[in-house]
Amino acid sequence: MSELPAASGLAYPPGRVVARKTHAYFARQQEDLRDAGGEPASSVPSADVIEAVIGAAFWTSLRREEGYIPRVSLAILEPEQARQPLVFESPLPLTPASLAKVSPAVVRPGLHIAVWRFHDRLCAWGTIRSIPIACCVIEVVAPGLLVIKHRPREQSRKFVNIAVLEGEQVKVIDRQASAAPHCPPLVSSLLGSGSMPLDSFDLLVELAVSMRAHGRGGTLLVVPGDGDPWRESIVHPIPYAVAPRFAELGALIRGQHEPHDPPWEAELGDAVELIAGLTAVDGATLITDQYELIAFGAKIASRDGHARVDEVTITEPIEDMVPVVVHPTQLGGTRHLSAVQFVKDQRNALALVASQDGRLTVVSRSSRESMVHAHRVEALLL
Repeated sequence: MSELPAASGLAYPPGRVVARKTHAYFARQQEDLRDAGGEPASSVPSADVIEAVIGAAFWTSLRREEGYIPRVSLAILEPEQARQPLVFESPLPLTPASLAKVSPAVVRPGLHIAVWRFHDRLCAWGTIRSIPIACCVIEVVAPGLLVIKHRPREQSRKFVNIAVLEGEQVKVIDRQASAAPHCPPLVSSLLGSGSMPLDSFDLLVELAVSMRAHGRGGTLLVVPGDGDPWRESIVHPIPYAVAPRFAELGALIRGQHEPHDPPWEAELGDAVELIAGLTAVDGATLITDQYELIAFGAKIASRDGHARVDEVTITEPIEDMVPVVVHPTQLGGTRHLSAVQFVKDQRNALALVASQDGRLTVVSRSSRESMVHAHRVEALLL
């Protein structure tokens, strides 16, 4: 099969290396699915097809369409493998000008432009809403910022990111990071290693995404629900304590519902937005590990008799990244420092800290180590 030229006529060099790694990733995914006897995966596009689509997406992201930045998601998929697609009578050329023109039609979440090769020419052949598992999706997030991702399983609500490209910077997600002893289950779920499509860790993913989306920054503390030692690390009185505990989110996920029943999904989404929205209030929001809301706007204090944190390990699940040990002040401001102190004092707690600039950090303690770990995960949430 002949090599495709850059669809835009302009090269985007970072796309070549990422395309090769992406092709290898999807080839492994298809083999794993075949061996497991699971649902059929979509066809694996060649590296040159992936590279050409990356290039078209990158140059599209730098254009403007009637003053708007094009927001477009490109799914590399054969027409025969699509469910109820909207098919163009005449396929569109895969050029930045063409993609920018059609981008307003697919700006809403869950809509994708479908791309495939026809007679050695890449074309946009229609739009789709339902994506097969292991289908390569390339999304324009912002000018010069692309994410390569896929849906990992039939009922998954969150796509798994494979790589993030921002200008000349490339971040390829390290899937082996989930095997590290200090990796919390939330990060493993973001890496695509979660065991269930809507288990408790995936609910934390939903909360993390929503926290990041409101853009105000915030802290979510997750504490055991069978005791109150967390009170020793909170300033009293708590300005926005909740009594009795607000249990709607936990009740929804434990209730008897068919997966992806639309009314239930809407209720769950509303409950997630409610809890995540509270993190925009100054102070920390506290929930139990059963998703019962305890309080919001809480101030964190050092636990009596416990030393101040002076070291924290920073990790990011990116290829070729190595952990570094720093003083907690290098993580960020007061919000990060107080979250690290809380997790140090409350061994079984977990903290999610969102910055106004979109960074999100998961703070935890490994059961095998005494040091607090700060996991940078914004590359997994784009």
